[in-house]
Amino acid sequence: MTDFRNFLSFERQLSKNTVAAYIRDAEEFLAYCAENNSAPQTAGTDFMDAYIYHLKTRNLSPKSVFRKTEAVKNYYKFLIINGDIKQDPCRFLISPKLTQKIPRQLSKQEVDRLLTFPAQNFTEHRTIAILEMFYATGLRVSELINLRLENVNIEDRWVLAFGKGGKQRFVPFHEKAAETLKKYLAQRETELRGGEAASEIFINRGGAKLSRITVWKDISALGRLAGIERPIYPHLLRHTFATHLLTGGADLRSVQELLGHANLQTTQIYTHLDVADLKAKHKKFHPRSK
Repeated sequence: MTDFRNFLSFERQLSKNTVAAYIRDAEEFLAYCAENNSAPQTAGTDFMDAYIYHLKTRNLSPKSVFRKTEAVKNYYKFLIINGDIKQDPCRFLISPKLTQKIPRQLSKQEVDRLLTFPAQNFTEHRTIAILEMFYATGLRVSELINLRLENVNIEDRWVLAFGKGGKQRFVPFHEKAAETLKKYLAQRETELRGGEAASEIFINRGGAKLSRITVWKDISALGRLAGIERPIYPHLLRHTFATHLLTGGADLRSVQELLGHANLQTTQIYTHLDVADLKAKHKKFHPRSK
């Protein structure tokens, strides 16, 4: 599996989490082949159809069936490139379609309640800075926790983010986010008291880089303190960033670049409009509403 892992990581440039999932799924497929006395190199289209049927009978979610199908398709692409097989048994295999879910987002009022919460301690000040950066840049949580001091230009207001597959992109942020970040960095120095710390921007009291779980727990706790009834999580801020930009008039291509989406189709899920906003525009512009 080492060569397949390298193929996924370096040739396909998939994220670590996706690579890990595809490796598990491929190993599961190979176990299925062994149980059915069939070598993966000799599997035909009928065998692949039987495997997909087998997945669907296991009460897996459509998302899991889709991922496992994609993992097997990638495994056979690897075998083709590697010269182990000449014909791909997945060439006629269609991945199950996923129901497209409209992303949830926070209202502008909810965002304001989060970002103006009166912080009382270092953790809360750090969490507000994290929320501000999420909402200002649309970064993924993995991109945010890996932001190093040298990756941020506060004066010119941009960050250098390292996205999926190690792809880099520059993302601007506004002056309010810069002010919040400056305040946090000053508190960071005070908290360290001259001690050593990781080069990442967001650190814990011991000076180590924050984990994804800590970020998740901290913003969730602050959301409850701010009186936000729904759960707050990192990707919700990313959804909110994209939705508010589009409803504010930004074009889809620009939002795609800011989010670091390789495919414009991925960004198009954000083209829905808030119902209240839609009603207001209908009332304002429809001739019979005047």
